[in-house]
Amino acid sequence: MSFILHPRLMADTTVLGDLPLSQVLLVKEALGPWLILVPRYESLREIHHLSEQDQQQLIRESSAVAALLEQDYQAEKINIGALGNLVPQLHIHHIARFSHDIAWPGPIWGNTKGIQRNDDVQQALAEELRQELSNIAGFTAINA
Repeated sequence: MSFILHPRLMADTTVLGDLPLSQVLLVKEALGPWLILVPRYESLREIHHLSEQDQQQLIRESSAVAALLEQDYQAEKINIGALGNLVPQLHIHHIARFSHDIAWPGPIWGNTKGIQRNDDVQQALAEELRQELSNIAGFTAINA
C-alpha cells in the first residue's frame, strides 16, 4: 500500500504506530487522550471507499482503540468522528471525553483553546499509549 500522511495530520500529531490497516496518531492538543486512526491508503477520503473486508478491519481497530481509551483512562464518553472537512485524507478521531474537559458537553471542534501539550508531556503520553496499544493484536510501535 502506498501511504503518505497528510501534512496537517503530521504537524498536529505524534505517530504511535501501526495496526493492520491504520496508522495510529496521538493529537498534540491538551485534551483527551485523543487518538486518530488513518487507514494506510493513498487518496482515500471515505469509509465506504474501503473494501468490505477493510471496513470490517477498521471497525475492529476503532472498537479496540475506543475500549482502550474507556478502560485505561476511565473516559465518561468516547467521541468518534470522521469529518475530513479540513483534511480530506480519511482519518477517524477517537477522543476520551470527561465532564471536566473544556468543551463538555459540546463537541470539541471550535470549543477548545487549541493549547498543546509540551513536548515532554506529549512524549510521555505517547510512550504510555504505545505500551497500551501493544495489547491490541497486530500493533507495531513506531518510536519518533
